[in-house]
Amino acid sequence: MQTKAELIQAIVDQMSDALTRKDVKAVLESLAAVGYKQLKKSGEFVVPGFAKFVVIKKPATKERKGINPFTKEPMVFKAKAARKILRARPVKAAKDSVA
Repeated sequence: MQTKAELIQAIVDQMSDALTRKDVKAVLESLAAVGYKQLKKSGEFVVPGFAKFVVIKKPATKERKGINPFTKEPMVFKAKAARKILRARPVKAAKDSVA
């Protein structure tokens, strides 16, 4: 799947006319909205049978000196602000389906 439209069409084809494209699109959009809300609230969202999304807080780092491993010249690594990143961890069922 490359795009959202292709994903929607694949789900419609899989359901064999039980759902329309409009229904599938609405379900996907509400799943995303619920996921965003849950991530903001608790920092964790699970799509059963697929993946667990987790917000990880990265602390700020100070500016530091180092050595460029290619040129062996001293250099300064810039400071980074504190930030939040999102990680997706596949659940066991998803791992087993690939293996």
